[in-house]
Amino acid sequence: MPSFDILVKGGTLPSGSQADVGIIGDRIAAVGQLNGAEAHTVIDATGDLVSPPFVDPHFHMDATLSYGTPRINASGTLLEGIGLWGELKQITTLDQMVDRALRYCDWAVSMGLLAIRTHVDTCDDSLKGVEAMIHVRETVRPYLDLQLVAFPQDGLLRDPTAHVNTVRALDMGVDVVGGIPHFERTMAEGAQSVRMLCEIAADRGLPVDMHCDETDDPHSRHIESLAFETTRLGLQGRVAGSHLTSMHSMDNYYVSKLIPLIAEAEISAIPNPLINIMLQGRHDTFPKRRGLTRVKEMQAAGIRVGWGQDCVRDPWYSLGTADMLDVAFMGLHVAQMSSPEDMRRCFDMVTVDNAAIIEQADFGIYKGALASLIVLDAGDPIEAIRLRPDRLVVISKGNIVSQKRRNDSQLALPDRPSSVRRRHHVGTA
Repeated sequence: MPSFDILVKGGTLPSGSQADVGIIGDRIAAVGQLNGAEAHTVIDATGDLVSPPFVDPHFHMDATLSYGTPRINASGTLLEGIGLWGELKQITTLDQMVDRALRYCDWAVSMGLLAIRTHVDTCDDSLKGVEAMIHVRETVRPYLDLQLVAFPQDGLLRDPTAHVNTVRALDMGVDVVGGIPHFERTMAEGAQSVRMLCEIAADRGLPVDMHCDETDDPHSRHIESLAFETTRLGLQGRVAGSHLTSMHSMDNYYVSKLIPLIAEAEISAIPNPLINIMLQGRHDTFPKRRGLTRVKEMQAAGIRVGWGQDCVRDPWYSLGTADMLDVAFMGLHVAQMSSPEDMRRCFDMVTVDNAAIIEQADFGIYKGALASLIVLDAGDPIEAIRLRPDRLVVISKGNIVSQKRRNDSQLALPDRPSSVRRRHHVGTA
């Protein structure tokens, strides 16, 4: 029996089986009944859920923790939030973005959230948000995987410099091509932006993750264009459509055509239940639409669907905790996923399904996987969603990065490297 660096003993895996997990370096070296094994650090997880870490496939880290600056979104609408963000990005500095993002990353790690795909605005000639998020990505790399999406927030064609700045951001090392076709001036320009952005991704061999039809308008059908361009350009399996809220208002006959097109293109869907139900339906009296796309219908068609966080305390959303179990809890309710099978699936939608959407390599609890996992004070995935329990231990890439004593409100975070703990001044804006 080998000697392990870390041995997690007696935990219950999401499948319901009990197993020990032995870790050597940054890899899981063994999973099973490891009786008699020795280890430098032994974690007793008896009665606890041992899970892969949480993954957030949709976030806006350049805006996070900025709530109230320069003012509050009085109407609570998506459009006022976009306008407010336009004001904020003119006055915020690069250092402020870095500091807010690093605070959020430490918060996320303490909640067992170890991989995040974040959209970063490219409608700013200085690209200070891009520079800030690239710095954050490299800083947190030892303990959190951060993917960046080049996101022309004000429209690739609507904003006069968005196209050139989006290309500049990709040249700087941003990972994914994003877009927002429903915010272009016309439906035709929206479709044109989808085509242009997908061609950029195809030329560069990059994934696509597009804000698509985040509106109550049933005639906003840019997901159809995204499915077409994905198939035309051979991008199957590399594309995600985020939000897709207009599908909640579309005619059922049209949706019966649309969902097979999305499945054929192998596009993943990322609804963001906390934010979608807060922002959508603002123009309705009653009945009032609640803004969630057709989750179960897409899953039934074989489309991969994952829950996203989207926002935490920013121009669009005043709340948020970096807890993906909060997201799954809300999604479960709004999508009416109440059967035991559906509830367990909601747990997968913030762990393994999201990892697949953002193409996290070596993800899971099996021999040879990256040694990233969490120990939750819960007996199974359904109980975890119901209780949103303490993360007792968080292990990232073979290192314990967060621990919490059971029933103790005091969080014990191991020392970060000095480069992480100090304030980050990487330039002035």
